[in-house]
Amino acid sequence: QVQPVESGGGLVQAGGSLRLSCVDSGRRFSRYEMAWFRQAPERGREWVAALNQNGDKTYYHDSVKGRFTISRDNAKNTMYLQLNNLKPEDTAVYYCNAVSSVTTMLPRFASWGQGTQVTVSS
Repeated sequence: QVQPVESGGGLVQAGGSLRLSCVDSGRRFSRYEMAWFRQAPERGREWVAALNQNGDKTYYHDSVKGRFTISRDNAKNTMYLQLNNLKPEDTAVYYCNAVSSVTTMLPRFASWGQGTQVTVSS
């Protein structure tokens, strides 16, 4: 099974911005509700933002509402996450995956990409 490829992470100062990309060419991308997840050191993986198949319904964890924006381009099998006003607590490895439903936000697939590291300095 082809895994997604995340990119766009980096080191930024607090208040800065990044744009993450997720290319998922191998799993019929447009069929699924998709989400971004993140995992900080010594913490479990948590969902951050999600959207439905055509991108007109979006969902955000309370910790990122008003700062992050999720979007997708089904023609390119690509999902994006715009991160604005970053905080040190946003430091984590960010991953993408389909979700079984936006009610549970449980990842659909057991395999994950390598993720992309976001580090926010204070």
